[in-house]
Amino acid sequence: MNNLVWFRNNLRVDDNIALSEACKSSGKTIGIYCFDPRCFAKTTYEFKKTEKFRAKFLLETISELKENLLQKNISLLIYFDKPENVLEKVIDEHDISIVFTQKEWTNEETDVNKNIKNQISTVTFKEYYDQFLFHPEDIPFENLKDLPQVFTVFRKECEKKVAIRKTNSISSKSKENNIDNKTSIPHLTDLGFEEFDVDQNTTFPFKGGENQALKRIENYFFETQNLSKYKQTRNGLIGSNYSSKLSAWLANGSVSAKTIYWKVKQYEEQVEANEDTYWLIFELIWRDYFKYVSMKFGNKIFQIDGILNNKYDWKFNKKAFDQWISGNTNEPFVNANMIELAKTGFMSNRGRQNVASFWAKEQQQDWRIAAAYFESILIDYDVHSNYGNWIYNAGVGNDPRDRKFNIKRQAEMYDGKGEYQKIWLK
Repeated sequence: MNNLVWFRNNLRVDDNIALSEACKSSGKTIGIYCFDPRCFAKTTYEFKKTEKFRAKFLLETISELKENLLQKNISLLIYFDKPENVLEKVIDEHDISIVFTQKEWTNEETDVNKNIKNQISTVTFKEYYDQFLFHPEDIPFENLKDLPQVFTVFRKECEKKVAIRKTNSISSKSKENNIDNKTSIPHLTDLGFEEFDVDQNTTFPFKGGENQALKRIENYFFETQNLSKYKQTRNGLIGSNYSSKLSAWLANGSVSAKTIYWKVKQYEEQVEANEDTYWLIFELIWRDYFKYVSMKFGNKIFQIDGILNNKYDWKFNKKAFDQWISGNTNEPFVNANMIELAKTGFMSNRGRQNVASFWAKEQQQDWRIAAAYFESILIDYDVHSNYGNWIYNAGVGNDPRDRKFNIKRQAEMYDGKGEYQKIWLK
């Protein structure tokens, strides 16, 4: 009897609990990844659920995953099909007794799980929480309903009481573990996109994959020591080094939050520890918090009144939406950020907060369509962070101050000479 590792948003070999546990079990270990056509179809808002930028990054990621697994003598079966159409056949063909995978809780992922488990009763499913810095079993709250409504309370409690778990790795399997694998990675054109060149002005010129993530950590931390000034530069807008840019690899699980945490700790021991090095960990804790918020509130994070049930008079104007996404509003700073996003699939954190505040607070337009647009186009889309940030910015989430940005003032503070706007407002 053999083991199947079903890869989802955990597209790495190092510090992957499902893979590590599968490799400890007797029998062969085989990997599988499905490019689910539903992820590339049009949504009710008439744009694709996954646009070309993230699709390209994902293809690069799977290519590295396949290669890295092969080096451990583990085969990765790859399909452009729904998991519901593939898993049962693979389980039968390869005499699988246990399916190891990452535990999910948002509805689209759990619906797929239910469909598969209803189909297949012959195997055991073992699912592991593997997306967190603070593991769900370790956080100092009796149950999820006790999760603090304010991030600072969550952060302080966890920092005081939770030890970050160590990372894990796997040894190579014997050559007998390899199977005859005739599957192949689809091309961008198979997913419905034309090949494209990356915009020369992008602040995210990186490729997908675990090796690329580790290379970026090595460069940003140890080679350039940019980590030592992270807090001072993280609100930048131009160039690839104003922030760590690790979000895209974190989003599809090419690297784990724990790996980054322990690399920061290594840096603090070998180079220096300061407020800037801590601030990267601070951002990882925010990421955790949004995951716990989505776990606590479920589908409320996708609903117009959010987790607070705040009632606003939300509108939706198609013309206003088209102007927002094409960078044709009355705010040049918003326009520059939205054009950067459309051309590169990436935007700074400072930009995201401003364009969200403009859409939700100034225009008072339905934040959900804007969140769905971000889901489509962002290279670093993560369901929990994306919707957590949108409900926060729309005043229906975890912002105790319900702030609204003064966009002209923000432009003066962060782009005083207009250099960023000059790049994109040609």
